[in-house]
Amino acid sequence: MDFNLTDQQNDIRKTVRDFAENEVKPLAKQLDESEQFSPELTKKMGELGLFGMYLPEEYGGLGTDTISYIIAVEELARVDGSHAATLAAHNSLGIGPLYYFGTKAQKEKYLPQLTTGDKLWAFGLTEPNAGSDSRGTKTNAVLENGNWIINGSKIFITNGSTDFSLGATVQAITGMNGDRKEYSTIIVENGTPGFKTVTMHKKMMWRASITSELYFDDCKVPEENLLGAVGQGSKIMLSTLDNGRLSIAAMGLGLAQGAYEMALEHAKTRQQFGKPIIKFQTIAFKLADMALKIELGRNLLYKACWLKDSKKQFAKEAAMAKLYCSEIAKEVADEAVQIHGGYGLMKEYDIERFYRDQRLLQIGEGTSEIQRLVISRHIGA
Repeated sequence: MDFNLTDQQNDIRKTVRDFAENEVKPLAKQLDESEQFSPELTKKMGELGLFGMYLPEEYGGLGTDTISYIIAVEELARVDGSHAATLAAHNSLGIGPLYYFGTKAQKEKYLPQLTTGDKLWAFGLTEPNAGSDSRGTKTNAVLENGNWIINGSKIFITNGSTDFSLGATVQAITGMNGDRKEYSTIIVENGTPGFKTVTMHKKMMWRASITSELYFDDCKVPEENLLGAVGQGSKIMLSTLDNGRLSIAAMGLGLAQGAYEMALEHAKTRQQFGKPIIKFQTIAFKLADMALKIELGRNLLYKACWLKDSKKQFAKEAAMAKLYCSEIAKEVADEAVQIHGGYGLMKEYDIERFYRDQRLLQIGEGTSEIQRLVISRHIGA
C-alpha cells in the first residue's frame, strides 16, 4: 500500500486551500448571514478548473482522478460548507450523469459550458414525497409528437435556480413495465416554457448556496433530451448517488478538519485556572479523539476513491465513507463548540456556522439510515 499523494494531488490541495483561505473565508460569514449566493466566487472556482476537473480535456476538464476532485471539495469544506456544496453538487450530481450516460451530442452540447464557472447544472430527484424512497417519484413525462411533456415538482435541489443555472437532469415516470413503474431521466434546460425554478430561503445551513424547488407544468422538451435509455432512470440516479456520496463524505471530512483546527487553536489560547485549557486532560483527550476520527475518515474515503479510480466496485465503501464522515462531522463540530464554551454559540465565531452546516450531511445524498441499509445489503444482511 502506498499512502503518498502525487505531486498533482498535493498541488491541488495547496491551490484550493489558498483559494479557500484568501478568497472564500473573508466573505463566508457575511454571505451566510445575508443568505447570499456569490456568482463571483463561483466564477473563480471555475477559473481554477474545479468544475468538471475529472472530465477529459476535450470537454473542458483537467483529466484528474477522483482523489484530486475529493481533495478540492475537502479543502473548500474546511473553510465553508456552502461553496463546497456548490462545487460538489455541480460536479457529482450535475455533470456526472451527463458525462457517464449522455450521448456524444449531449456531452458536446452541455459539458464545455459546465466547466467554466459560468453555468451550473442540477440533479432533479427529490420530491415532497420522494426523499429516501427515490421510487416514490410522482413527476411524470409523456412522449407526444416527438416531445416529452413533463408535469410534477422537485424540492431541495442544489444549484437549480441561480441566475446562471443552465438546467437539470430530472427523473420522471415515463410509463409502465408490466405492473412496475418505468423511470427515465430527462434533460430540462432553464427557461423552457412550463419549467419554473424557485429559490428556497430561511435555511439553517449552507445559506450561501442555492437550494431550489422545480416545477413542471406541461413542460415540453425534445425527445432527444432523454438521458440514457427509457426505463434506465433509477439506474442512472442511483449510480450518480454512489459517486455523490464520495463528495458528501469529503464535505464531512473537510468540515471536521476545519472544526478540529478551530478547537485546537482555541484550546491553545484560552486560559482558565492559570493555564491554556489544552493542558487539561479532558480537553486534550477530546482533541485526540477528534484527530483520530478525522484520520480514520480520510483513510476510508481515499480508499473508496482509489477503488473507483481502479475500476473496482466501490458502492459499499462510498456508503461507508459517507456515513462515517458525516457522522464524525457532527461529533467533531459538537466537541469543538464544547471546547469553545459560550463563545462557540456566537455568530462571531466560525464554529457556530460549522455546527449548523454539518447537520445536513447526515441527511443529504441519502440519510445515515439509508447508508446503513445500503451497507447491510452489500454484506448480505
